[in-house]
Amino acid sequence: MDWLISLIKDGSIAQTILLYSFVIFCGVLLGKIKIFGISLGVTFVLFVGIAVGHFGFVVNDEVLHFIREFGLILFIFSIGLQVGPGFFSSFKKGGMKLNTLAASIVILGVLVTIGLFYAFGGKIEMPVFVGIMSGAVTNTPGLGAAQEALKQLHDAGQIADIPQIALGYAVAYPLGVVGIIISLIVIRKIFKVKFDNENRQLEESMNSHSESPIFATVKVQSKALDGKTLSQIRKLIARQFVVSRLFNGKEFTIPNGGTVLHNGDIVRIVASESEMDDITALTGDPVEFDWEEAHNQMVSRRIVITRGVINGKTLASLRLRSVNVNCTRVIRSGFDLLASPDLVLQVGDRVVVVGTEESIKRVENMLGNTLTHLDQPHIITLFIGIFLGIIFGSIPFAVPGMPMPVKLGLAGGPLVVAILLGRFGFKLRLITYTTQSANLLLREIGITLFLASVGIGSGGQFVATVVHGNGLLWILCGFIITIVPLLIVGFAARKYLKMNYFSLMGLISGSMTDPPALAYSNVTAGNDAPAIAYSTVYPLTMFLRVILAQILILSFA
Repeated sequence: MDWLISLIKDGSIAQTILLYSFVIFCGVLLGKIKIFGISLGVTFVLFVGIAVGHFGFVVNDEVLHFIREFGLILFIFSIGLQVGPGFFSSFKKGGMKLNTLAASIVILGVLVTIGLFYAFGGKIEMPVFVGIMSGAVTNTPGLGAAQEALKQLHDAGQIADIPQIALGYAVAYPLGVVGIIISLIVIRKIFKVKFDNENRQLEESMNSHSESPIFATVKVQSKALDGKTLSQIRKLIARQFVVSRLFNGKEFTIPNGGTVLHNGDIVRIVASESEMDDITALTGDPVEFDWEEAHNQMVSRRIVITRGVINGKTLASLRLRSVNVNCTRVIRSGFDLLASPDLVLQVGDRVVVVGTEESIKRVENMLGNTLTHLDQPHIITLFIGIFLGIIFGSIPFAVPGMPMPVKLGLAGGPLVVAILLGRFGFKLRLITYTTQSANLLLREIGITLFLASVGIGSGGQFVATVVHGNGLLWILCGFIITIVPLLIVGFAARKYLKMNYFSLMGLISGSMTDPPALAYSNVTAGNDAPAIAYSTVYPLTMFLRVILAQILILSFA
């Protein structure tokens, strides 16, 4: 057994890989355990790492630092690519209200942290408070950003030693998860929420604001439109719609912009639900019509865009109608989008087209429709993004009142670049599409490497800090940072803005970037409302958490 003991303690590359593998697989395994239906997930990797570090198993500091930072970059960049396409659209319509409330929770959390710092008269250092805050709001990237800011200060000679802020994160995290769910329950009890009423309100809201495409069959009856082309009609009506099929009493055709409509023609219209009533009122009368014969002559098919040359092109530029094919809608990330001419297409989109078998075959050749191509990783996008992210994160921004310029660092830089690439990467001919499983794999590898590194590095001081130091005080401060902003904003959103409770659950979970709280909300609600609100506020919240953690460090350290 001497060889095994030597392997465990010799400090070699094999020992490092062995230690990380043990910490990660034990942490992931323990993270599956649920207590009252709640699990900490991969965060248990942090606690296993702390235990391993406590018993004297260590890793070379330089190797530990590299693995920690590279894991954080992988995690942050994968999140940015995922949320990038919806980041800017999340500020539209109802998303603006949700994001304003989420930002209020984030800022209130920072103000509570500053207040506690002054209340205890500097008994707890601000860097440690930032670690506590990151744990209390269950935000690991914020912890990474704060550590990166501390390293900048240390390298610049502004501070002598780097505080072990990961200890504050570790002691605050468990009660942070519980505190979020407690706040949801408290709000529910205060307002005596009845789920039947919330479901009814949600259905009414969805019906009045739906933008998903729907279908209608209309008999054209309008003196103003009779004898005009579809292009002219679109300008007159000033609404976005698609006519996928036309029956003129003799034959079925696939209309294009130059097709002339006459009174008595039967058309199948595709438009957003919110505009369909206006469109049908202006064009004619809704009728019942059997399109079965049309289906025998024309087929409807979903074609997946897999050719990179299509990435970033508009739907109009494909000139599908020139090959006698109509596109009715585009499915992206599970959402139906109306096939408007200016819609920018991306690899991975599913295009719903109508036409003859032969014409659709030509469109398939144009767009790709080879699913195996989607499985091929576009590794160049990943490393171009990381390259640009590190450069962008290293740019100093002078802020008045701070001892040194602010840098987005290894956390903020890749996050911003990933969001921009996810939204605008097609303009650079970069394919940012990754399968959901590939994105999750990168994220899980990144976060587990980061958490394992943080745990192993801080484990030697953890027990002494909690038992003999200020650990219990840290836990109390963390709980206050968790619960106070959530109750204030949650109360205001419910009482004054009359927000639906299910959406409020998603808002609170997303503002804390907390998957366990989202899982609890989804099970409680039994619908998609929490997940929709969560995904709406998640990008902005993540960005603010990363940036504000660094600003606190640079302002008070």
